[in-house]
Amino acid sequence: MLTRRSFLKTSAATGASLAASGLAAPAIAQGAKIKLGYVSPQSGPLAAFAEADQYILDAFSGTEAGANFEVIVKDSQSNPNRAADVARELIIDDEIDMMLVASTPETTNPVASTCEFEEVPVISTVAPWQPWFIGQQGNPGDPESWEEFYYAFHFFWGLEDVISVFTNMWGQLETNKSVGALFPNDGDGNAWGDPVVGFPPVLADQGYTLTDTGRYQNLTDDFSAQINAFKQAQVEIVTGVVIPPDFTTFWTQAKQQGFTPKAASIGKAILFPQAVEALGDTGHNLSSEVWWSPSHPFTSSLTGQTAGGVASGFEAATGRQWTQPIGFVHALFEVAANVMGRVGDAGDPDAVAEAIAATRMDTVVGPLSWDGAGLPPFAQRNVAKTPLVGGQWRLKDGGGYDLVIVDNQTAPMVPTAGAMEEIV
Repeated sequence: MLTRRSFLKTSAATGASLAASGLAAPAIAQGAKIKLGYVSPQSGPLAAFAEADQYILDAFSGTEAGANFEVIVKDSQSNPNRAADVARELIIDDEIDMMLVASTPETTNPVASTCEFEEVPVISTVAPWQPWFIGQQGNPGDPESWEEFYYAFHFFWGLEDVISVFTNMWGQLETNKSVGALFPNDGDGNAWGDPVVGFPPVLADQGYTLTDTGRYQNLTDDFSAQINAFKQAQVEIVTGVVIPPDFTTFWTQAKQQGFTPKAASIGKAILFPQAVEALGDTGHNLSSEVWWSPSHPFTSSLTGQTAGGVASGFEAATGRQWTQPIGFVHALFEVAANVMGRVGDAGDPDAVAEAIAATRMDTVVGPLSWDGAGLPPFAQRNVAKTPLVGGQWRLKDGGGYDLVIVDNQTAPMVPTAGAMEEIV
């Protein structure tokens, strides 16, 4: 198959021949802007992840560094096939120099895989690193066959971090250690429920019993089977990685069927205040991982703003409450600016990939370094880890919810503002 890279090599050879014959190919204009492609789920069931995209893009274009870039944005529509299609459009039609992509393996993986095949540098985030790395392997079940990537790089936390955060929060409560799992049939669900790298072996080692009814399809409208199984197992803790509309369905039906656990620590679904507000008062004390918040003690390399300043800027500009992806999408553009500032030729994909691998910088989500720290050997070239803490949603006087950090054992530099409380 003809890749973009082989096409460019052929074109370069043709241009050289034309030049030798006196028919020189047009040169790239000096001072031309660096082209960035950016893909995220701006519509569909994952659209909450991209809520702040336009604000971040506008802020980036207004910085001194941002003036050097043209950002071409595509919507994955929360569909992996569409994500791959728009990635190809950006590479082939728009001839981008670097790709940026955010938000869940259903978006990051097809884009990163397309870029790796086409030999275009790509930086991704907002997906735990295991479903990102392992999910792109030809045989995810055979670690001996896994290969590192040359052009694809990722920064985020891993399953080991979210498992530690969740169990640390549960350890603050008196429970029977009976856990019910909600793991869908998607990249995240399959990774979280994996018997080797997911929740099951760690929970077993810590004395928890896990009730897992199997992988369900996203946008399920009936969770009665899971609820009945949880009630039979006397589940006091619910966990999982659920898209927002599915958790609303599950939690509403659980309440209707008389099932209220002491803790519900859910990835993905309740990251966003609007998703919790949709539950009314029943969202009180739901818990989740916290990747980024206004209280994180980090500063943007682009704007000099603190995490709190970035969050409050979004709220002032939009009238909406801050959300966690704001920090990580902002950081994507921090890294892009930093990398391209260290590259002599933005159109040289090998040089850009090497510059990404050599990155050592502070961002609004914390220090980023592709130095392999905290990672198994197979992922050390391609993944940079970021800190993770745990939080609970608390009803505010007058309505709405605040996300209160209640456990920071995995990242003590992030302050807590309360302790874990039972759901009542």
